[in-house]
Amino acid sequence: MNVSEQLLQMLVNVGVTNIYGVTGDALNFLVKAIEERDDVNWIAFKHEGNASFAAFGDSGTSGKLAVCAGTVGPGALHLINGLYNAKKERTAVIAITGQVPLKVQGTNYFQEVDLTKVYDDVCAYQAIVRTPEEAPMVMQRALQIAISQHTVCRIELAADVAGMKAASGEMVHPIVHSDAILMPGAASIRKAADAINAAERIGILAGHGCREARDAVLQLSKKLKAPITHTLKASDIFDHDTENVVGLTGLIGNPSGYNAVMKCDLLLMLATDFPYMEYLPHKTRSIQVDIRPENIGNRTAVDIGVHSDINAFVDALLPMVEEKADRSFLDKLTESFAEYRKGKEKEASPERDGEPLHPQIFADLISKHASDDAIFTIETGTSAIWAANHISFHSGRRIIGSFNHGSMAVGLPAAMGAQMAHPGREVWSISGDGAFNMAMQDFITAVRYDLPVKILVLNNSQLSFVKLEMEEVGLAPALDALHQENMNFADYARLCGGEGIRVEHAEDIEAAILMAKRSNKPFIIDAVVSSGEIALPPHIGIKEITGFGTSKAKEVLQIMTGDKDQWENMKNELKAWFD
Repeated sequence: MNVSEQLLQMLVNVGVTNIYGVTGDALNFLVKAIEERDDVNWIAFKHEGNASFAAFGDSGTSGKLAVCAGTVGPGALHLINGLYNAKKERTAVIAITGQVPLKVQGTNYFQEVDLTKVYDDVCAYQAIVRTPEEAPMVMQRALQIAISQHTVCRIELAADVAGMKAASGEMVHPIVHSDAILMPGAASIRKAADAINAAERIGILAGHGCREARDAVLQLSKKLKAPITHTLKASDIFDHDTENVVGLTGLIGNPSGYNAVMKCDLLLMLATDFPYMEYLPHKTRSIQVDIRPENIGNRTAVDIGVHSDINAFVDALLPMVEEKADRSFLDKLTESFAEYRKGKEKEASPERDGEPLHPQIFADLISKHASDDAIFTIETGTSAIWAANHISFHSGRRIIGSFNHGSMAVGLPAAMGAQMAHPGREVWSISGDGAFNMAMQDFITAVRYDLPVKILVLNNSQLSFVKLEMEEVGLAPALDALHQENMNFADYARLCGGEGIRVEHAEDIEAAILMAKRSNKPFIIDAVVSSGEIALPPHIGIKEITGFGTSKAKEVLQIMTGDKDQWENMKNELKAWFD
Protein backbone atom coordinates (compact mmCIF):
# COMPACT_ATOMS: atom_id res chain seq x y z
CA MET A 1 0.00 0.00 0.00
CA ASN A 2 1.31 3.46 -0.91
CA VAL A 3 0.44 6.79 0.71
CA SER A 4 -2.27 7.56 -1.87
CA GLU A 5 -3.89 4.16 -1.31
CA GLN A 6 -3.76 4.71 2.44
CA LEU A 7 -5.51 8.06 2.07
CA LEU A 8 -8.15 6.53 -0.17
CA GLN A 9 -8.87 3.80 2.38
CA MET A 10 -9.29 6.43 5.09
CA LEU A 11 -11.79 8.31 2.90
CA VAL A 12 -13.76 5.14 2.18
CA ASN A 13 -13.81 4.40 5.91
CA VAL A 14 -15.76 7.64 6.53
CA GLY A 15 -18.24 6.97 3.73
CA VAL A 16 -16.77 8.84 0.76
CA THR A 17 -17.96 7.29 -2.50
CA ASN A 18 -17.13 10.02 -5.05
CA ILE A 19 -14.09 12.25 -5.54
CA TYR A 20 -14.67 15.21 -7.88
CA GLY A 21 -11.74 16.67 -9.77
CA VAL A 22 -9.34 16.99 -12.68
CA THR A 23 -6.36 14.66 -12.52
CA GLY A 24 -2.72 15.47 -13.15
CA ASP A 25 0.79 14.28 -12.36
CA ALA A 26 0.71 14.57 -8.57
CA LEU A 27 -2.68 12.82 -8.41
CA ASN A 28 -1.81 9.91 -10.67
CA PHE A 29 -1.23 7.44 -7.81
CA LEU A 30 -4.56 8.44 -6.27
CA VAL A 31 -6.64 8.04 -9.43
CA LYS A 32 -4.92 4.73 -10.16
CA ALA A 33 -5.87 3.51 -6.69
CA ILE A 34 -9.47 4.58 -7.30
CA GLU A 35 -9.52 2.70 -10.60
CA GLU A 36 -8.68 -0.52 -8.82
CA ARG A 37 -11.62 -0.29 -6.38
CA ASP A 38 -15.34 -0.60 -6.89
CA ASP A 39 -16.48 1.24 -3.72
CA VAL A 40 -15.29 4.73 -4.71
CA ASN A 41 -15.42 6.67 -7.99
CA TRP A 42 -13.36 9.37 -9.63
CA ILE A 43 -15.76 11.91 -11.17
CA ALA A 44 -13.79 13.63 -13.93
CA PHE A 45 -14.79 17.28 -14.35
CA LYS A 46 -13.77 19.70 -17.08
CA HIS A 47 -12.85 22.42 -14.55
CA GLU A 48 -11.69 22.10 -10.96
CA GLY A 49 -13.86 25.03 -9.87
CA ASN A 50 -16.94 23.07 -10.89
CA ALA A 51 -15.57 20.02 -9.09
CA SER A 52 -15.30 21.91 -5.80
CA PHE A 53 -18.85 23.26 -6.19
CA ALA A 54 -19.99 19.68 -6.85
CA ALA A 55 -18.33 18.57 -3.61
CA PHE A 56 -20.24 21.34 -1.85
CA GLY A 57 -23.50 20.15 -3.44
CA ASP A 58 -22.78 16.60 -2.29
CA SER A 59 -21.93 17.50 1.31
CA GLY A 60 -24.52 20.27 1.54
CA THR A 61 -27.38 17.89 0.79
CA SER A 62 -26.09 14.68 2.36
CA GLY A 63 -24.50 16.06 5.51
CA LYS A 64 -21.51 13.79 4.86
CA LEU A 65 -17.89 14.50 4.01
CA ALA A 66 -17.28 15.23 0.33
CA VAL A 67 -13.97 15.38 -1.52
CA CYS A 68 -12.60 17.34 -4.48
CA ALA A 69 -9.13 17.26 -5.98
CA GLY A 70 -6.78 19.22 -8.18
CA THR A 71 -3.16 18.69 -9.07
CA VAL A 72 -0.22 21.01 -8.46
CA GLY A 73 -0.30 24.81 -8.77
CA PRO A 74 -2.90 25.84 -11.36
CA GLY A 75 -5.23 22.89 -10.79
CA ALA A 76 -5.19 23.41 -7.03
CA LEU A 77 -5.88 27.13 -7.42
CA HIS A 78 -9.01 26.47 -9.47
CA LEU A 79 -10.60 24.70 -6.48
CA ILE A 80 -10.57 27.80 -4.29
CA ASN A 81 -13.92 29.41 -5.11
CA GLY A 82 -16.08 26.35 -4.49
CA LEU A 83 -14.16 25.67 -1.29
CA TYR A 84 -14.86 29.18 -0.02
CA ASN A 85 -18.50 28.47 -0.70
CA ALA A 86 -18.33 25.23 1.30
CA LYS A 87 -16.60 27.04 4.14
CA LYS A 88 -19.18 29.82 4.33
CA GLU A 89 -22.10 27.38 4.01
CA ARG A 90 -20.49 25.21 6.74
CA THR A 91 -20.23 21.97 4.80
CA ALA A 92 -17.56 19.32 5.33
CA VAL A 93 -15.22 19.15 2.33
CA ILE A 94 -11.70 17.80 1.92
CA ALA A 95 -9.57 19.24 -0.89
CA ILE A 96 -6.79 16.93 -2.05
CA THR A 97 -4.10 18.85 -3.90
CA GLY A 98 -0.85 17.78 -5.45
CA GLN A 99 2.47 19.53 -5.04
CA VAL A 100 5.79 19.47 -6.86
CA PRO A 101 8.34 16.87 -5.63
CA LEU A 102 9.96 17.56 -2.26
CA LYS A 103 13.47 17.91 -3.64
CA VAL A 104 12.53 20.91 -5.82
CA GLN A 105 10.16 22.70 -3.48
CA GLY A 106 11.22 26.27 -2.80
CA THR A 107 13.12 26.61 -6.09
CA ASN A 108 10.36 28.28 -8.13
CA TYR A 109 9.93 24.98 -9.96
CA PHE A 110 7.53 24.55 -12.88
CA GLN A 111 3.93 24.97 -11.60
CA GLU A 112 5.12 25.45 -8.02
CA VAL A 113 2.78 27.53 -5.86
CA ASP A 114 2.95 28.06 -2.10
CA LEU A 115 -0.46 26.47 -1.56
CA THR A 116 -0.20 26.69 2.22
CA LYS A 117 -0.32 30.49 2.00
CA VAL A 118 -3.02 30.45 -0.65
CA TYR A 119 -5.26 28.09 1.31
CA ASP A 120 -4.60 29.58 4.73
CA ASP A 121 -7.87 31.53 4.90
CA VAL A 122 -10.20 28.94 3.41
CA CYS A 123 -8.99 25.90 5.38
CA ALA A 124 -9.43 25.17 9.07
CA TYR A 125 -6.45 22.80 8.81
CA GLN A 126 -3.92 21.79 6.15
CA ALA A 127 -2.26 18.37 6.21
CA ILE A 128 1.04 18.84 4.41
CA VAL A 129 2.36 15.31 3.92
CA ARG A 130 6.15 15.31 4.02
CA THR A 131 6.87 11.68 4.91
CA PRO A 132 4.94 8.39 4.87
CA GLU A 133 5.45 8.15 8.63
CA GLU A 134 3.52 11.34 9.39
CA ALA A 135 0.96 10.90 6.59
CA PRO A 136 -1.78 9.00 8.47
CA MET A 137 -1.57 11.30 11.49
CA VAL A 138 -2.01 14.56 9.60
CA MET A 139 -4.49 13.12 7.10
CA GLN A 140 -6.56 11.68 9.96
CA ARG A 141 -6.53 15.08 11.65
CA ALA A 142 -7.78 16.78 8.49
CA LEU A 143 -10.72 14.36 8.25
CA GLN A 144 -11.59 14.77 11.94
CA ILE A 145 -11.59 18.58 11.77
CA ALA A 146 -13.56 18.77 8.51
CA ILE A 147 -16.25 16.42 9.81
CA SER A 148 -16.54 17.73 13.37
CA GLN A 149 -16.43 21.44 12.46
CA HIS A 150 -18.40 21.19 9.17
CA THR A 151 -15.63 22.99 7.37
CA VAL A 152 -12.92 22.75 4.71
CA CYS A 153 -9.53 21.10 5.16
CA ARG A 154 -6.77 20.34 2.66
CA ILE A 155 -4.46 17.37 2.21
CA GLU A 156 -1.32 18.04 0.14
CA LEU A 157 0.50 15.18 -1.55
CA ALA A 158 3.81 15.95 -3.21
CA ALA A 159 4.25 14.07 -6.48
CA ASP A 160 7.01 11.85 -5.06
CA VAL A 161 5.43 11.27 -1.62
CA ALA A 162 2.13 10.16 -3.18
CA GLY A 163 3.69 6.91 -4.42
CA MET A 164 5.87 6.11 -1.41
CA LYS A 165 5.20 2.99 0.67
CA ALA A 166 2.70 3.73 3.46
CA ALA A 167 3.76 3.63 7.10
CA SER A 168 2.31 4.17 10.61
CA GLY A 169 -0.82 2.20 9.79
CA GLU A 170 -1.58 1.86 13.51
CA MET A 171 -2.56 5.57 13.49
CA VAL A 172 -5.54 4.94 11.20
CA HIS A 173 -8.60 4.71 13.44
CA PRO A 174 -12.33 5.55 13.33
CA ILE A 175 -13.29 9.21 13.13
CA VAL A 176 -15.22 10.51 16.15
CA HIS A 177 -18.74 11.70 15.37
CA SER A 178 -19.86 13.85 18.29
CA ASP A 179 -23.33 13.43 19.74
CA ALA A 180 -22.83 16.15 22.36
CA ILE A 181 -25.58 18.72 22.93
CA LEU A 182 -24.72 22.27 23.97
CA MET A 183 -26.97 23.18 26.91
CA PRO A 184 -27.80 26.77 27.90
CA GLY A 185 -26.91 28.15 31.32
CA ALA A 186 -29.70 28.60 33.87
CA ALA A 187 -29.04 32.34 34.21
CA SER A 188 -29.33 32.86 30.45
CA ILE A 189 -32.64 31.01 30.30
CA ARG A 190 -34.00 33.00 33.24
CA LYS A 191 -33.07 36.32 31.58
CA ALA A 192 -34.62 35.22 28.28
CA ALA A 193 -37.84 34.06 29.95
CA ASP A 194 -38.21 37.31 31.89
CA ALA A 195 -37.74 39.38 28.73
CA ILE A 196 -40.24 37.27 26.80
CA ASN A 197 -42.84 37.45 29.57
CA ALA A 198 -42.52 41.26 29.65
CA ALA A 199 -42.86 41.68 25.89
CA GLU A 200 -46.09 42.18 23.94
CA ARG A 201 -45.07 41.79 20.29
CA ILE A 202 -42.43 39.10 19.77
CA GLY A 203 -40.85 38.30 16.42
CA ILE A 204 -38.68 35.30 15.54
CA LEU A 205 -35.88 35.48 12.97
CA ALA A 206 -34.92 31.86 12.30
CA GLY A 207 -31.83 30.73 10.45
CA HIS A 208 -30.34 27.64 8.87
CA GLY A 209 -29.12 26.40 12.24
CA CYS A 210 -32.73 25.60 13.17
CA ARG A 211 -32.83 22.65 10.76
CA GLU A 212 -32.87 20.04 13.53
CA ALA A 213 -35.08 22.21 15.75
CA ARG A 214 -37.98 23.00 13.43
CA ASP A 215 -40.68 21.46 15.63
CA ALA A 216 -39.33 23.18 18.73
CA VAL A 217 -39.29 26.60 17.06
CA LEU A 218 -42.84 26.12 15.78
CA GLN A 219 -43.99 25.14 19.27
CA LEU A 220 -42.37 28.27 20.71
CA SER A 221 -43.92 30.43 18.00
CA LYS A 222 -47.41 29.10 18.76
CA LYS A 223 -47.07 29.67 22.50
CA LEU A 224 -45.76 33.23 22.06
CA LYS A 225 -48.02 34.12 19.10
CA ALA A 226 -44.77 35.11 17.38
CA PRO A 227 -44.50 35.36 13.58
CA ILE A 228 -41.52 33.54 12.07
CA THR A 229 -39.33 35.36 9.56
CA HIS A 230 -36.66 33.12 8.04
CA THR A 231 -33.44 33.58 6.13
CA LEU A 232 -33.05 32.39 2.54
CA LYS A 233 -31.02 29.37 3.69
CA ALA A 234 -33.89 28.40 6.00
CA SER A 235 -36.54 28.51 3.25
CA ASP A 236 -36.75 24.72 3.26
CA ILE A 237 -37.11 24.59 7.06
CA PHE A 238 -39.86 27.19 7.50
CA ASP A 239 -41.58 26.94 4.14
CA HIS A 240 -44.34 29.34 3.17
CA ASP A 241 -47.12 26.85 3.83
CA THR A 242 -46.16 26.46 7.50
CA GLU A 243 -48.29 28.01 10.25
CA ASN A 244 -47.02 31.37 11.59
CA VAL A 245 -44.36 31.73 8.88
CA VAL A 246 -44.48 35.21 7.30
CA GLY A 247 -41.62 34.98 4.79
CA LEU A 248 -38.22 36.53 4.24
CA THR A 249 -36.60 39.81 5.07
CA GLY A 250 -33.61 41.39 3.34
CA LEU A 251 -33.23 42.73 -0.19
CA ILE A 252 -35.18 39.81 -1.67
CA GLY A 253 -37.67 39.61 1.19
CA ASN A 254 -41.34 40.54 1.54
CA PRO A 255 -43.18 43.18 3.62
CA SER A 256 -44.61 40.83 6.26
CA GLY A 257 -41.22 39.22 6.90
CA TYR A 258 -39.59 42.65 7.14
CA ASN A 259 -42.27 44.08 9.46
CA ALA A 260 -42.23 41.06 11.77
CA VAL A 261 -38.56 41.79 12.46
CA MET A 262 -38.67 45.58 12.47
CA LYS A 263 -41.94 46.24 14.33
CA CYS A 264 -41.77 43.76 17.20
CA ASP A 265 -40.77 44.91 20.69
CA LEU A 266 -38.64 41.82 21.28
CA LEU A 267 -36.75 39.95 18.56
CA LEU A 268 -35.61 36.35 19.01
CA MET A 269 -32.73 35.59 16.65
CA LEU A 270 -32.37 31.83 16.52
CA ALA A 271 -29.30 30.20 14.92
CA THR A 272 -28.72 32.92 12.36
CA ASP A 273 -25.88 35.25 11.44
CA PHE A 274 -28.14 37.22 9.08
CA PRO A 275 -25.68 39.72 7.57
CA TYR A 276 -27.82 42.59 6.29
CA MET A 277 -27.69 45.08 9.13
CA GLU A 278 -30.05 47.55 7.44
CA TYR A 279 -32.80 44.94 7.71
CA LEU A 280 -32.32 44.43 11.46
CA PRO A 281 -33.65 46.67 14.25
CA HIS A 282 -30.99 48.40 16.33
CA LYS A 283 -33.10 49.83 19.15
CA THR A 284 -35.44 46.88 19.71
CA ARG A 285 -34.68 44.53 22.62
CA SER A 286 -33.25 41.29 21.29
CA ILE A 287 -32.26 37.78 22.33
CA GLN A 288 -29.80 35.87 20.17
CA VAL A 289 -29.21 32.13 20.52
CA ASP A 290 -26.38 30.33 18.71
CA ILE A 291 -23.96 27.45 19.15
CA ARG A 292 -21.23 29.76 17.87
CA PRO A 293 -20.79 32.55 20.43
CA GLU A 294 -18.87 34.69 17.96
CA ASN A 295 -22.14 35.20 16.05
CA ILE A 296 -23.92 36.74 19.02
CA GLY A 297 -24.06 40.53 18.63
CA ASN A 298 -22.23 40.30 15.32
CA ARG A 299 -24.86 42.26 13.32
CA THR A 300 -26.86 44.22 15.88
CA ALA A 301 -26.60 45.01 19.59
CA VAL A 302 -28.00 42.10 21.59
CA ASP A 303 -29.51 42.46 25.06
CA ILE A 304 -29.40 38.78 25.95
CA GLY A 305 -27.01 36.32 24.33
CA VAL A 306 -27.48 32.58 24.85
CA HIS A 307 -24.78 30.09 23.88
CA SER A 308 -26.85 26.99 23.19
CA ASP A 309 -28.24 24.42 20.82
CA ILE A 310 -31.71 25.59 19.69
CA ASN A 311 -33.55 22.43 20.78
CA ALA A 312 -31.97 22.60 24.22
CA PHE A 313 -32.79 26.31 24.51
CA VAL A 314 -36.44 25.88 23.61
CA ASP A 315 -36.85 22.82 25.84
CA ALA A 316 -35.55 24.77 28.82
CA LEU A 317 -37.44 27.95 27.95
CA LEU A 318 -40.95 26.67 27.21
CA PRO A 319 -41.94 25.80 30.80
CA MET A 320 -40.79 29.24 31.97
CA VAL A 321 -42.69 31.46 29.53
CA GLU A 322 -46.33 32.42 29.72
CA GLU A 323 -48.60 31.73 26.78
CA LYS A 324 -49.52 34.95 25.01
CA ALA A 325 -53.21 35.69 24.50
CA ASP A 326 -52.97 38.62 22.10
CA ARG A 327 -52.75 37.40 18.49
CA SER A 328 -53.16 40.79 16.82
CA PHE A 329 -49.49 41.23 15.79
CA LEU A 330 -49.29 37.67 14.45
CA ASP A 331 -52.68 37.79 12.70
CA LYS A 332 -51.94 41.09 10.98
CA LEU A 333 -48.69 39.75 9.56
CA THR A 334 -50.02 36.34 8.51
CA GLU A 335 -52.89 38.08 6.71
CA SER A 336 -50.40 40.42 5.03
CA PHE A 337 -48.30 37.42 3.96
CA ALA A 338 -51.35 35.65 2.55
CA GLU A 339 -52.21 38.73 0.47
CA TYR A 340 -48.61 38.99 -0.68
CA ARG A 341 -48.68 35.37 -1.86
CA LYS A 342 -51.92 35.96 -3.75
CA GLY A 343 -50.22 38.86 -5.52
CA LYS A 344 -47.27 36.64 -6.40
CA GLU A 345 -49.65 34.03 -7.82
CA LYS A 346 -51.10 36.69 -10.13
CA GLU A 347 -47.59 37.73 -11.18
CA ALA A 348 -46.87 34.12 -12.10
CA SER A 349 -50.05 33.47 -14.07
CA PRO A 350 -49.42 31.95 -17.53
CA GLU A 351 -52.10 34.34 -18.75
CA ARG A 352 -49.42 37.03 -18.54
CA ASP A 353 -48.23 35.96 -21.96
CA GLY A 354 -46.18 38.98 -22.94
CA GLU A 355 -42.90 38.23 -24.68
CA PRO A 356 -40.12 37.97 -23.69
CA LEU A 357 -41.68 35.91 -20.89
CA HIS A 358 -42.02 36.61 -17.18
CA PRO A 359 -39.52 34.48 -15.19
CA GLN A 360 -42.00 34.15 -12.31
CA ILE A 361 -44.17 31.82 -14.40
CA PHE A 362 -41.37 29.28 -14.72
CA ALA A 363 -40.59 29.31 -10.99
CA ASP A 364 -44.25 28.96 -10.02
CA LEU A 365 -44.89 26.02 -12.35
CA ILE A 366 -41.72 24.26 -11.23
CA SER A 367 -42.98 24.66 -7.66
CA LYS A 368 -46.27 23.03 -8.65
CA HIS A 369 -44.71 20.07 -10.47
CA ALA A 370 -41.41 19.30 -8.69
CA SER A 371 -41.46 16.30 -6.39
CA ASP A 372 -42.00 16.73 -2.66
CA ASP A 373 -38.41 15.73 -1.96
CA ALA A 374 -36.81 17.66 -4.81
CA ILE A 375 -33.44 19.33 -4.28
CA PHE A 376 -33.01 22.85 -5.64
CA THR A 377 -29.70 24.58 -6.30
CA ILE A 378 -30.30 28.31 -6.55
CA GLU A 379 -27.91 30.57 -8.40
CA THR A 380 -26.78 33.96 -7.15
CA GLY A 381 -28.72 36.82 -8.76
CA THR A 382 -32.29 37.46 -9.80
CA SER A 383 -32.90 33.71 -10.13
CA ALA A 384 -32.72 33.62 -6.31
CA ILE A 385 -35.45 36.28 -6.16
CA TRP A 386 -37.86 34.35 -8.36
CA ALA A 387 -37.11 31.10 -6.54
CA ALA A 388 -37.56 32.61 -3.09
CA ASN A 389 -40.81 34.35 -4.03
CA HIS A 390 -42.44 31.64 -6.14
CA ILE A 391 -41.19 28.22 -5.04
CA SER A 392 -42.49 26.63 -1.86
CA PHE A 393 -39.78 24.43 -0.35
CA HIS A 394 -42.26 22.29 1.52
CA SER A 395 -42.22 18.65 2.63
CA GLY A 396 -38.79 17.11 2.09
CA ARG A 397 -37.52 19.67 -0.40
CA ARG A 398 -34.03 21.10 0.03
CA ILE A 399 -32.43 24.33 -1.12
CA ILE A 400 -28.71 25.08 -1.41
CA GLY A 401 -26.69 27.78 -3.10
CA SER A 402 -23.98 30.35 -2.54
CA PHE A 403 -26.04 32.22 0.03
CA ASN A 404 -23.13 33.50 2.14
CA HIS A 405 -20.25 33.56 -0.35
CA GLY A 406 -22.45 34.97 -3.12
CA SER A 407 -20.58 33.33 -5.99
CA MET A 408 -22.00 32.85 -9.46
CA ALA A 409 -21.66 29.46 -11.21
CA VAL A 410 -22.74 27.35 -8.25
CA GLY A 411 -26.03 26.07 -9.73
CA LEU A 412 -25.07 23.44 -12.30
CA PRO A 413 -22.09 21.83 -10.50
CA ALA A 414 -23.83 21.84 -7.10
CA ALA A 415 -26.82 20.15 -8.74
CA MET A 416 -24.47 17.50 -10.13
CA GLY A 417 -22.96 16.87 -6.70
CA ALA A 418 -26.42 16.70 -5.13
CA GLN A 419 -27.56 14.24 -7.79
CA MET A 420 -24.49 12.09 -7.17
CA ALA A 421 -25.29 12.03 -3.46
CA HIS A 422 -29.00 11.35 -4.07
CA PRO A 423 -29.36 9.33 -7.29
CA GLY A 424 -33.06 8.66 -6.74
CA ARG A 425 -34.14 12.24 -6.10
CA GLU A 426 -35.22 15.01 -8.46
CA VAL A 427 -32.66 17.83 -8.70
CA TRP A 428 -33.44 21.25 -10.17
CA SER A 429 -31.08 24.14 -10.78
CA ILE A 430 -32.57 27.64 -11.11
CA SER A 431 -29.94 29.68 -12.92
CA GLY A 432 -29.40 32.94 -14.69
CA ASP A 433 -27.71 32.96 -18.06
CA GLY A 434 -24.61 34.75 -16.77
CA ALA A 435 -23.99 32.14 -14.09
CA PHE A 436 -24.72 29.21 -16.39
CA ASN A 437 -22.28 30.55 -18.99
CA MET A 438 -19.51 30.30 -16.38
CA ALA A 439 -20.06 26.61 -15.63
CA MET A 440 -21.69 25.18 -18.74
CA GLN A 441 -18.66 23.19 -19.92
CA ASP A 442 -19.46 20.58 -17.29
CA PHE A 443 -22.97 19.94 -18.61
CA ILE A 444 -21.21 17.38 -20.78
CA THR A 445 -19.89 15.82 -17.56
CA ALA A 446 -23.48 15.47 -16.36
CA VAL A 447 -24.20 13.62 -19.61
CA ARG A 448 -21.17 11.37 -19.15
CA TYR A 449 -22.33 10.24 -15.71
CA ASP A 450 -26.04 10.00 -16.59
CA LEU A 451 -27.10 12.67 -14.09
CA PRO A 452 -30.73 13.64 -14.83
CA VAL A 453 -30.40 17.19 -13.43
CA LYS A 454 -32.98 19.70 -14.63
CA ILE A 455 -31.48 23.11 -15.43
CA LEU A 456 -33.72 26.15 -15.83
CA VAL A 457 -31.69 28.87 -17.54
CA LEU A 458 -33.40 32.26 -17.29
CA ASN A 459 -32.13 33.67 -20.55
CA ASN A 460 -32.54 37.44 -20.63
CA SER A 461 -29.11 38.23 -22.13
CA GLN A 462 -28.22 40.36 -19.13
CA LEU A 463 -26.61 40.34 -15.68
CA SER A 464 -29.88 41.53 -14.17
CA PHE A 465 -28.96 41.55 -10.49
CA VAL A 466 -25.88 43.65 -11.22
CA LYS A 467 -28.16 46.03 -13.10
CA LEU A 468 -30.33 46.26 -9.98
CA GLU A 469 -27.26 47.01 -7.86
CA MET A 470 -26.22 49.79 -10.26
CA GLU A 471 -29.66 51.38 -10.10
CA GLU A 472 -29.78 51.12 -6.32
CA VAL A 473 -26.74 53.41 -5.99
CA GLY A 474 -27.99 55.88 -8.60
CA LEU A 475 -26.05 54.73 -11.67
CA ALA A 476 -27.55 54.38 -15.11
CA PRO A 477 -27.00 50.72 -16.09
CA ALA A 478 -23.81 50.08 -18.10
CA LEU A 479 -25.69 48.00 -20.64
CA ASP A 480 -22.71 46.90 -22.69
CA ALA A 481 -20.94 45.47 -19.62
CA LEU A 482 -24.17 43.83 -18.46
CA HIS A 483 -24.97 42.21 -21.80
CA GLN A 484 -24.68 38.43 -22.20
CA GLU A 485 -24.19 37.07 -25.71
CA ASN A 486 -25.96 33.73 -25.49
CA MET A 487 -26.33 30.67 -27.65
CA ASN A 488 -29.45 28.54 -27.90
CA PHE A 489 -28.99 26.58 -24.68
CA ALA A 490 -31.41 23.83 -25.74
CA ASP A 491 -29.35 23.20 -28.88
CA TYR A 492 -26.25 23.08 -26.68
CA ALA A 493 -27.87 20.49 -24.40
CA ARG A 494 -28.59 18.22 -27.36
CA LEU A 495 -25.12 18.77 -28.80
CA CYS A 496 -23.66 17.51 -25.50
CA GLY A 497 -25.87 14.41 -25.57
CA GLY A 498 -28.51 15.67 -23.14
CA GLU A 499 -31.97 17.03 -23.78
CA GLY A 500 -33.37 20.51 -23.90
CA ILE A 501 -36.11 22.81 -25.06
CA ARG A 502 -36.24 26.52 -25.81
CA VAL A 503 -39.37 28.24 -24.50
CA GLU A 504 -40.51 31.55 -25.96
CA HIS A 505 -44.31 31.37 -25.51
CA ALA A 506 -46.26 31.19 -22.23
CA GLU A 507 -48.47 28.39 -23.51
CA ASP A 508 -45.39 26.12 -23.79
CA ILE A 509 -43.95 26.62 -20.29
CA GLU A 510 -45.80 23.92 -18.38
CA ALA A 511 -45.20 21.27 -21.04
CA ALA A 512 -41.48 22.07 -21.01
CA ILE A 513 -41.31 21.69 -17.23
CA LEU A 514 -43.09 18.35 -17.38
CA MET A 515 -40.75 17.23 -20.16
CA ALA A 516 -37.74 18.08 -17.97
CA LYS A 517 -39.29 16.35 -14.97
CA ARG A 518 -39.82 13.11 -16.89
CA SER A 519 -36.44 13.10 -18.63
CA ASN A 520 -33.79 10.62 -17.51
CA LYS A 521 -31.04 12.74 -19.07
CA PRO A 522 -29.53 16.10 -18.13
CA PHE A 523 -32.09 18.62 -19.36
CA ILE A 524 -31.92 22.36 -20.07
CA ILE A 525 -34.98 24.61 -20.27
CA ASP A 526 -33.81 27.66 -22.21
CA ALA A 527 -36.34 30.19 -20.88
CA VAL A 528 -36.34 33.36 -22.98
CA VAL A 529 -37.41 35.90 -20.35
CA SER A 530 -37.65 39.65 -20.04
CA SER A 531 -34.65 41.69 -18.93
CA GLY A 532 -37.05 44.43 -17.80
CA GLU A 533 -38.48 42.56 -14.81
CA ILE A 534 -38.05 44.65 -11.66
CA ALA A 535 -37.86 43.06 -8.20
CA LEU A 536 -38.52 45.54 -5.40
CA PRO A 537 -37.19 45.10 -1.84
CA PRO A 538 -39.72 44.73 1.01
CA HIS A 539 -39.06 48.23 2.31
CA ILE A 540 -38.13 51.23 0.20
CA GLY A 541 -36.53 54.05 2.14
CA ILE A 542 -35.11 57.45 1.20
CA LYS A 543 -31.80 55.88 0.17
CA GLU A 544 -33.50 53.49 -2.28
CA ILE A 545 -35.86 56.16 -3.61
CA THR A 546 -32.94 58.51 -4.18
CA GLY A 547 -30.82 55.82 -5.83
CA PHE A 548 -33.46 54.48 -8.20
CA GLY A 549 -34.78 57.97 -8.93
CA THR A 550 -31.30 59.23 -9.82
CA SER A 551 -30.68 56.17 -11.98
CA LYS A 552 -33.92 56.64 -13.93
CA ALA A 553 -33.22 60.34 -14.42
CA LYS A 554 -29.83 59.50 -15.90
CA GLU A 555 -31.40 56.87 -18.15
CA VAL A 556 -33.93 59.42 -19.45
CA LEU A 557 -31.13 61.91 -20.09
CA GLN A 558 -29.20 59.30 -22.08
CA ILE A 559 -32.34 58.46 -24.07
CA MET A 560 -32.85 62.14 -24.88
CA THR A 561 -29.32 62.28 -26.26
CA GLY A 562 -30.07 59.37 -28.61
CA ASP A 563 -28.95 56.31 -26.63
CA LYS A 564 -30.98 53.55 -28.31
CA ASP A 565 -29.84 50.84 -25.89
CA GLN A 566 -31.17 52.76 -22.90
CA TRP A 567 -34.43 53.34 -24.73
CA GLU A 568 -34.79 49.61 -25.33
CA ASN A 569 -33.95 48.97 -21.68
CA MET A 570 -36.66 51.33 -20.46
CA LYS A 571 -39.21 49.92 -22.92
CA ASN A 572 -38.48 46.41 -21.62
CA GLU A 573 -39.03 47.55 -18.04
CA LEU A 574 -42.32 49.27 -18.87
CA LYS A 575 -43.50 46.30 -20.91
CA ALA A 576 -42.66 43.83 -18.12
CA TRP A 577 -44.43 46.03 -15.55
CA PHE A 578 -47.66 46.49 -17.49
CA ASP A 579 -47.96 43.11 -19.27
